Parts: sequence; structure tokens; C-alpha cells
Amino acid sequence: MKTWGEEVLEKIDWSRKYEFLDKEFQQISRKAKQGKRYADKLVKVWGHKGEELWLLIHIELQAKPEKEFEIRMFTYNFRIFDKFGKPAISLAILCDNSKDWRPKGFSFTYPGTSLDFQFGSNKLLDYKDQWAELEASDNVFAHVVMAHLKMQETQRKPKERKESKFSLTRTKFNRISR
Repeated sequence: MKTWGEEVLEKIDWSRKYEFLDKEFQQISRKAKQGKRYADKLVKVWGHKGEELWLLIHIELQAKPEKEFEIRMFTYNFRIFDKFGKPAISLAILCDNSKDWRPKGFSFTYPGTSLDFQFGSNKLLDYKDQWAELEASDNVFAHVVMAHLKMQETQRKPKERKESKFSLTRTKFNRISR
């Protein structure tokens, strides 16, 4: 069984150029009630059959779970469809430190009416046990994940944090200069 990430990656033709749709995203998000939102990106990519695909990438950086998160994900997705007539693939990258908070959808059922909105999410905390793989990877995002995990691990430990920053920077520099 494929994960949501594998399924999305398989749909995209990575040989074609992508385009950030910042102006389009501002049109749907400017009136939205905002919580702790640090980074949202709407990106136009292309499928293997030449079809245009829109990705809503939501990066949630917060220390604790947020009750309204799933509704906000649904609202952004619906506004994209309502304004532009384009379905969007919604992905959440969760950077919090709660092992149990794993939002994945919003739904409701009323007599004669129901809605079931599901989205993919990726929890950076889940990569903690994959440190060796991250370290061996040439992918720049693996390094970003490592830095984030060290930041969480060294919270309120300034000396350790400084050492880990230098170590990660040295590792990345050595890899680049090969």
C-alpha cells in the first residue's frame, strides 16, 4: 500500500518546471481567520499526462495541537476550488513535538448532507528514528529535518544547541565541498 506522499510524488512530472502561485494564494487566504500559520504555499506542477496539478503545502510550526487546524485546511482547499475551479492536493507538514497530534481530515454529517475532506500530513518528529538515513541523504530537506529535530532535542540546552548547529553545518559543508 502506497503512502499519500508516494502517491502524490508519482503523479508529478518533476522534469517540468513548477510555479509558485503566491498571488492566487493571497486571494484565498487574506480574509481567512489566521491561527499560527508560518508557511503556506500554493504550487502549480504538472502531471505525467501534461495535466496541471495544484498543491497546497501547509507547514504548521507550533508547540501544541490546534483545534481549528483541520477546518482551516478544508477552508483553504475549498477556497482554491471555489475561486479557481481547480482541485488542490493538500499536504500538511507538522513540526510540533506532540507524538499524538496527527490531523488528517475534516468531516461532518447532517441529515441528507455529508462532507469528508482528507489530507496528507507528514510529521517531522517521525524521522527521529531515521537519523542515519537523513545523514546519508544528499537531499537538502533531509538536512532541514535534521536541524529541526536537533532544535527540538536541545530546547533549553544552549550549549548543546550550539554544538549541534556547528556539527550539522560542518557535515553539510563537507558534503557540498566533495
